[in-house]
Amino acid sequence: MPKITLIGAGSVIFARALLQDILSFEELRDSEISLHDIDEERLRVAEVMANKVAAALGAHPKISASLDRRQALEGSDYAINMVQIGGYKPCTVTDFEVPKKYGLQQTIADTLGIGGIFRALRTIPVMWDMASDMLDVCPDVTFLNYVNPMAMNTAAWARATDIPIVGLCHSVQGTAMMLCGDIGVPYEEVNYLCAGINHMAFFLRFERNGEDLYPLIHKVYDEGRVPDWNRVRYEMLKRLGYFVTESSEHFAEYVPYFIKKSHPELIERFNVPIDEYIRRCIAQNEGWEKMREEMMGDQEIKVGRSLEYGSLIIHSMETGTPRVIYGNVLNDGLIDNLPAECAVEVPCLIDRNGIQPVRVGALPPQLAAIIQTNVNVQILTVEALLTGNKDHVFHAAMMDPHTSSELTLDEIWALVNDMFEAHEGWLPELQGTVDRLKCAWA
Repeated sequence: MPKITLIGAGSVIFARALLQDILSFEELRDSEISLHDIDEERLRVAEVMANKVAAALGAHPKISASLDRRQALEGSDYAINMVQIGGYKPCTVTDFEVPKKYGLQQTIADTLGIGGIFRALRTIPVMWDMASDMLDVCPDVTFLNYVNPMAMNTAAWARATDIPIVGLCHSVQGTAMMLCGDIGVPYEEVNYLCAGINHMAFFLRFERNGEDLYPLIHKVYDEGRVPDWNRVRYEMLKRLGYFVTESSEHFAEYVPYFIKKSHPELIERFNVPIDEYIRRCIAQNEGWEKMREEMMGDQEIKVGRSLEYGSLIIHSMETGTPRVIYGNVLNDGLIDNLPAECAVEVPCLIDRNGIQPVRVGALPPQLAAIIQTNVNVQILTVEALLTGNKDHVFHAAMMDPHTSSELTLDEIWALVNDMFEAHEGWLPELQGTVDRLKCAWA
């Protein structure tokens, strides 16, 4: 039976979903489940949760929990990453509040923009430390990353170590299901091809039995049936001709068109939820408290499957059952008109041979162009950490589509300096990063 380690298992709601998925497979019911978190109370609740999930499914895994990451990882076949470095407070709040002083509004701030850049700066070095541990105690591990900023984290990992990684998100399959609901076609009858980068991949084909379903999707817009919460994506469909995977609240801050001080009416017109992630974090913390009460009580729990790919990957690699999932991997000749240094989201065949990305070729030029505006930020942020060159953080902010459309160069430089000061103690000394990497992977 495989050993599966959950790093950041104190994210109990998400960890519960993944464990329900994993242990629902007959072939994985006796797996070794290793839980790790740095928060003792959250880890304790996670361990109780894991045992309750196993009991509800009639599974008999070997469950352990450790505050020591190396101990938790030792001998692991799979490691699933779900950490949030810096948490809601102080770091996520900082990602929103400091830019606000410059009039820079954000919705999610975990993928791109000032928030995404600094989330990467504090997350990637921790992931590299994980990789160093893995090289020592589980060198044959497969790493499944669920942590944002997905594209930057995945590219940084893949460029620094040979440990196999796939970045996982539910935006592709989730959006496909949503579109099926909008056009009244059963999801089981649809096939599609999607490619791009995480949170900015596009459905290149969306079909049923060879029939192009895009005309039905366009009718949703033309007939005024666009859901209020999804106006941004449908607007981009009309402009680009293809539907994007990530939600409207995310996408609004990846481009310079929807959040503008000079046109505040756009916020209402496109129903852009400013500060949405702050509200979600508060709700998640409340959800954690409810989950703790549920887990520490005597009542039985209900179980079911999620949309996540993690368990499917593990099951396919263990049993040889072939599956296609959408994963984030380094662009090793997969999308012709995007740089090799970036991480791309493409179909991946999974079986006993592991993660096998599918070559897509060239994207339509307008899609490659808008994706490149995001890739510029991602590559510069990763380069700052790989080389220790702090200047590249400023360059990344300078290239960010939303930030550069709102602030002057002087304002961008001042904002980045303020963000460094506000993140004191959470960021690496960039000049020393390259030396540490040489020690770990020389």
